[in-house]
Amino acid sequence: MNPFSDTYKSISAPSRGIYKELGSKFLAFAYPVETEEQVKEIIAGLRKEYFDARHHCFAWRLGLTGEPWRLSDDGEPSSTAGRPIYGQLLSQELSDVLVVVVRYFGGVKLGVPGLIRAYRTATQDALAQAAIVEKVAGERFTVEFDYMQMNDVMKALKDLGLTPEKQSFDLSCSLEVRVRLSQVEDFRRQLAFCRIN
Repeated sequence: MNPFSDTYKSISAPSRGIYKELGSKFLAFAYPVETEEQVKEIIAGLRKEYFDARHHCFAWRLGLTGEPWRLSDDGEPSSTAGRPIYGQLLSQELSDVLVVVVRYFGGVKLGVPGLIRAYRTATQDALAQAAIVEKVAGERFTVEFDYMQMNDVMKALKDLGLTPEKQSFDLSCSLEVRVRLSQVEDFRRQLAFCRIN
């Protein structure tokens, strides 16, 4: 067994939070995400749905290490919105998560400390409503082999507790499989007689 951990925390489903101060309303939306494309679609959808809001600030991070990540103040003073949102993802050790906080301005300026508190608290509320789940980091591989090797390949996959996803069996065969990071070395060793991409 490898010494490193290949598990991390995320959320299982979208959740919402809210924070109000001096007439301003901060609506927080937390989403489980796995790709930057998903992130962009969700942000674009919220901008369209809440088109009359003044700011759509966000932070997200992906994968086992939380890389890549991004944050945006969307017109708020520097580091008063995206950074507090991102800080909550870090402090709760969450990844594969996007949080967007939509702000409706209430006419009274909150100042830098007030903004930081508002974005942080709205994010905390959304994450408090979310169900936290453990995810396992993995890699996808395509395994190619000759038909005569089928039994050996299937036995190796069974021994590793892996279930093939896409399969194609002909004179030359191939299948796709997702392997957790801590198993990749064993997987490569046991299937060394195959072509692995």
